[in-house]
Amino acid sequence: MFRIFAFQAIAAAMTLSIAAVAAHAQSPLGKLNLFKHIEADVNKDYALAESNGPWLILCSSFTGEEGEQQAKQLVLELRREYKLTAFTHEMNWDFSGKVTGRGVDRYGRPKQMKYEKDGQRQEVAVLVGDFPSVDDPEAQRILEKIRYLKPLCLDPERLSKAGQKSALALANWRQLSSQLLSKDEELKRRGPMGKAFMVTNPMIPEEYFKPKGIDPLVEKMNEPIEHSLLKCPGKYSVKVATFTGSAITLPKEIEAVEQGKKQLRSKLEQAALDAHKMTLALRAKGYEAYEFHDHGASLVTIGSFENVGTPREDGKIEINPEIHKIMQTFGATPTQLGGKTNYAPKNIVNIPFDVQPLPVEVPRRSISSAYDRDRLSSR
Repeated sequence: MFRIFAFQAIAAAMTLSIAAVAAHAQSPLGKLNLFKHIEADVNKDYALAESNGPWLILCSSFTGEEGEQQAKQLVLELRREYKLTAFTHEMNWDFSGKVTGRGVDRYGRPKQMKYEKDGQRQEVAVLVGDFPSVDDPEAQRILEKIRYLKPLCLDPERLSKAGQKSALALANWRQLSSQLLSKDEELKRRGPMGKAFMVTNPMIPEEYFKPKGIDPLVEKMNEPIEHSLLKCPGKYSVKVATFTGSAITLPKEIEAVEQGKKQLRSKLEQAALDAHKMTLALRAKGYEAYEFHDHGASLVTIGSFENVGTPREDGKIEINPEIHKIMQTFGATPTQLGGKTNYAPKNIVNIPFDVQPLPVEVPRRSISSAYDRDRLSSR
């Protein structure tokens, strides 16, 4: 009899559980993974870092003396109850200066305006991350769920009983706009984070979101090379040799040719191999030499510099003495023949340098690809 009763009790409990899960799945919070482990330690400070993703969800921001404490409470509740990787981030606003308004004054100059309230203002934002892009499906799904969440720490009645006021930025405006001014019943169902939206990680340089770098294929071609120009620490180097045409850019191919295991298919490949040999020969003599291979050319450079030179009063550039020395050392030697000046290129291991070495900007990987690579390697 006991076994039958136990089975019936278990069956009833399973029915209730299934019903509860089904009801939860139909609610706006249904797809949040409430069984995922997310750390929520009251003794830890979950401040936003650069590694927390390029895109995040800005849930809300807090002001005033109680703002920081309420922001931390929200972070802990989002982590503990909803298994969301939440963070805090302090933001400072300066309203003391003037700003350019729309239109012009009576003298035709842009209107200068001031904020209604001067001084500094500090806010603590609560964000959820991390997401690879603004239109990431997971980010959009979680954003929709967050807009309907009603955390206990933000409940007005609970705060009132505790003798506290909501420190949410523009809390009164938020309540009026969502509950009184809105005619959309769906918007009225949203919680205190109903106006959450996607933002970029303020800890990541703006250049990440405007990637300017070399072609990914070219980067892949040069990455394995021991003395690749991509590894030059400075902003500038001095190009001493140029080899045009298709290039051998993989170290294994170069090694195979040197060992006689592979035959060169053209003179263009020979030129690329010469660039590699020149780099090694220069390194053997103590020069800081680099090689770089593009789709149609190979370069050899020497040196690493932060600037090409310093500006002069006449608007010209006083060239960096070290750069000038390299240009003179490896530039062609002028000779007089028949009343004309000829230039005989210098060489190393019978491979000629350019007639006129020139400073060049060191090519850089795109910041976004470097960020993604570092992020993946840390996982």
